[in-house]
Amino acid sequence: MGVVNVTPDSFSDGGRYLDTGAAVEHGLALLADGADVLDIGGESTRPGATRPLVADELGRVVPVIERLAAQGATVSVDTMRAEVARAAVDAGAAIVNDVSGGLADPGMAAAVAATDALFVAMHWRSHSTRMYDLAVYDGPGGVVGAVVDELADRLEALAAAGLAPERVVLDPGLGFAKRGEQNWELLRGLDALDALGRPVLVGASRKSFLGALLAGPDGEPRGVEGREHAHQAVIADCARRGTWGVRVHDVRATRDTLAAVAALAGPSSAPSSSSPSSSASSQPLATDAAAGCGTVSS
Repeated sequence: MGVVNVTPDSFSDGGRYLDTGAAVEHGLALLADGADVLDIGGESTRPGATRPLVADELGRVVPVIERLAAQGATVSVDTMRAEVARAAVDAGAAIVNDVSGGLADPGMAAAVAATDALFVAMHWRSHSTRMYDLAVYDGPGGVVGAVVDELADRLEALAAAGLAPERVVLDPGLGFAKRGEQNWELLRGLDALDALGRPVLVGASRKSFLGALLAGPDGEPRGVEGREHAHQAVIADCARRGTWGVRVHDVRATRDTLAAVAALAGPSSAPSSSSPSSSASSQPLATDAAAGCGTVSS
């Protein structure tokens, strides 16, 4: 899943693709590099980010989605707002990627349920202004147990609102209400999410816990552009575990990593030609290095 931030303030590339034409050009470049899905977002979720007006978010994402979908791209919209989700699906989006898992907007689950779109539900506890205050996981299962339990609760709530679990992909929410080591603990325990029976999407690209790991002798975190090698190690581990998909900025490097993982796994992991949809069985990264993200089944 290649990232297209149509925002002025995203932590890694804010402002670079705010213009519709620049965003579309970037999306097409990611497709050429091998992206299966383009995730179009019009709101930054970095710590301390100010939420845009609904009209501004719509104005950012809808024209980009229309143009990329018209060229055959599988498009996801990265939004926490039901109104934006509906407009994005009408414009051609096939996936709604909500970092709040439907918590930020009570109407989100019903809005998505009324469409054919898949729904990505991320583990989330609060908007960016408070997320680090809530990075407390004192239960016996630590951060892994809490994330599994809270995502299980989200699946139940989404189903109660009409959105069947078969249409949901789960995201553990790296960097959201998680401090440094908690992210690594969660990645080490990623297999625990298998108990929920849903595909998993992981988004670690350029995040601050990678920068902290790579800090220099002065303790200064590595800048976003210098975190990619560490990020690719995370992707390789996700592929080895059979993760459904990864949300990335550098698609070409990710393709190279997945090809190497598949080669190491041997002939039984030969790539297929699937792409995300709502009508086929789950296909993890580890067995689909050329096609990338898998599909979700009903």
